Amino acid sequence: MLRIAQALDTQLREAMQRAFPEVDALLDPQLVPASKPEFGDFQANGALPLAKPLKQAPRQIAAAIVMALKADSAFTALCLEPQIAGPGFINLTIRPERLAAELATRLGDQRLGVPAVENAAPVVVDFSSPNIAKEMHVGHLRSTIIGDSLARVLEFRGHPVLRLNHVGDWGTQFGMLITHLKQVAPETLSTADAVDLGDLVAFYREAKKRFDDDEAFQVKSREEVVKLQGADPLTLKAWGLLCDQSRREFQKIYNRLDIRLSERGESFYNPLLPGVIEGLKDAELLITDDGAQCVFLQGVIGKDGKPLPVIVQKRDGGFNYATTDLAAIRYRFASIPDGDAARRVIYVTDAGQANHFAGVFQVAERAGWIPEGARLQHVPFGLVQGEDGKKLKTRSGDTVRLRDLLDESVERAEADLRRRLEEEGRQETESFIQLVAGTVGLAAVKYADLSQNRITNYQFSFDRMLALQGNTAPYLLYAVVRIAGIARKGGDLDVATAQLQFNEPQEWSLVRELLKFDAVIAEVEEELLPNRLCSYLFELSQVFNRFYDQIPVLKAQSDALSSRLALCRLTADTLKSGLGLLGIATLERM
Repeated sequence: MLRIAQALDTQLREAMQRAFPEVDALLDPQLVPASKPEFGDFQANGALPLAKPLKQAPRQIAAAIVMALKADSAFTALCLEPQIAGPGFINLTIRPERLAAELATRLGDQRLGVPAVENAAPVVVDFSSPNIAKEMHVGHLRSTIIGDSLARVLEFRGHPVLRLNHVGDWGTQFGMLITHLKQVAPETLSTADAVDLGDLVAFYREAKKRFDDDEAFQVKSREEVVKLQGADPLTLKAWGLLCDQSRREFQKIYNRLDIRLSERGESFYNPLLPGVIEGLKDAELLITDDGAQCVFLQGVIGKDGKPLPVIVQKRDGGFNYATTDLAAIRYRFASIPDGDAARRVIYVTDAGQANHFAGVFQVAERAGWIPEGARLQHVPFGLVQGEDGKKLKTRSGDTVRLRDLLDESVERAEADLRRRLEEEGRQETESFIQLVAGTVGLAAVKYADLSQNRITNYQFSFDRMLALQGNTAPYLLYAVVRIAGIARKGGDLDVATAQLQFNEPQEWSLVRELLKFDAVIAEVEEELLPNRLCSYLFELSQVFNRFYDQIPVLKAQSDALSSRLALCRLTADTLKSGLGLLGIATLERM
């Protein structure tokens, strides 16, 4: 109802200005969706804050606003008689014929009423970000699917989105890995595809153990770091092999989850790090403290009562994560051809990095590297916990591998499907079973995560996320399947509808719910909270299921039939679109 809400807001402002021109600067309708259906569609609360400056009772002010509204023919064509409630709220109900007309426009609109953003500018979404030679684990789940969902919403709104995977592909640990590779598999450096390194996690552990136990290996590893930084050809080749092998393993997960990413690791920004130091010097922010180059934060005090520093160059001349992140910020906001020319940069990482990003963002702001009007945002998220409320781990205490978690969800979905098929006496092909189990299993994992407020921790439960009832992916998928079932029973969902006619309250409830989609998408775009979209889709599914259970769609006659089929079609389109923005595929049968 974005267009209706915008028109209503304009009409309210004009009515308030006509009624109270003397306080023009204070006029704000405070228009919000009604909290309950019995209050109408919208509620204007703008009369209450005017009581003090006007020295009148809020209900008296509301009455004057309503009188001015009723003199506006555009308003009376849009709304029924306004109602004043409580201390001075104005409840507004949109005329049924206007709701039906708005719904009709969405039937032929692939965007389902969601307007494309004006003056679109590039957006960078930095998400996933695993480390080379370390397997993706459950800790990468939230960054990967939250980042992907936000990117999808922003793309749908019309923003050019650069999806960046800021992988950890540089640093001192590579000296250890390269030394181990050269010693245990030297043939990989001279013969193409000579050896598959196998489990990179095991390889990493072997190298780490040698580094911890063997002083000579430590010395050699540090020498390899110097060679890597100096672009030694053989060392660079070993580094490239390690990165390529990790990249292939990462891509298997991304393909499975339908995630698109452009890799730009820490190594990309390595040549830009000296420029960060020079830029901070030019901005007169850099201070030498105990041999390290630092920027001291404003308004952030340590336990000793002194401002906390952001170290950008260590005493030994080395750089750190803060330096790389500052280089990335400069590059992402820089104008083409020297950068991405982004106007909004979004980092999707765990909440534990909030202080790090707050410090880096402040330094970038003070250095003048964030253009006027541009936005730099950290999107934090909480931990994935076990049902005991503790960090999710395997029985042996190890971090849960992401591929194992996905496998188990699909296996459980398959077992549940086979059980239901047996109970119902249904015969289905093996390909159907694998398709449904794979779709439901992955959808359940994604939706269980995205439906939570990302800021909080959440408890992972296969039983809850795979349930056919409640706020789960299977429940939403089943609503789509129900509508497909109507089509299989002879309901033509593409039937042309000359005029929509609705008489039942269940029909009007579904109409109103469908018209909320555009406002929800705009809210997610701004607030970066995918759970708002999940909540909407769940509510839409509930409203549709009540409509389906109580209103005989296929038994209706003529115009009533076509109107109800139109509601079914738009519900399916909205659910498919919304789930698609969450990265979730739908099914015709389950």
